[in-house]
Amino acid sequence: MNDLRIIKKYPNRRLYDTHISRYITLEEIRQLVIDHVNFRVEDKRSEEDITRSILLQVIAEQEEGGNPIFTAEVLRFIIRYYGDPMQNSIGRYLELSLHLFQQQQQQFTDQLRDLLGQAQQPILTLKDIAERQVPIWRSVRAEFLRNLSTTAKSIKRRARPEDES
Repeated sequence: MNDLRIIKKYPNRRLYDTHISRYITLEEIRQLVIDHVNFRVEDKRSEEDITRSILLQVIAEQEEGGNPIFTAEVLRFIIRYYGDPMQNSIGRYLELSLHLFQQQQQQFTDQLRDLLGQAQQPILTLKDIAERQVPIWRSVRAEFLRNLSTTAKSIKRRARPEDES
């Protein structure tokens, strides 16, 4: 969607979506973002672009919802960069990092979809993959236990002469 959807913020703090001719909530703004709808929020009086401010409100509302993305330490980290000479750089770095994360997530999703999409029964395919991994994990566990046993015996041998002295 290349059309820019205009949302007006009225002095009473209500948001009016001019595309559908009705008031909308912050949750509906969130859904527009999820749906990749291109929009701009304007102050009704000044026509100033206040999209960032509204998006920050959406984030704040989501963060208060009980399953936050930002830990207190991450927020402190971000706050420390306000006014710092690196402020613009950290913003761009975070943006690029999130784009990279999104691309990697999409690649993984596509690969999994391709793998499972070819299967007649995707759950059985996942079960087969897991079952093929069991011998590998057993082998790794056995090797670990062998090494642990050898190390324990070696420690005991070194400890005995000291006990006999």
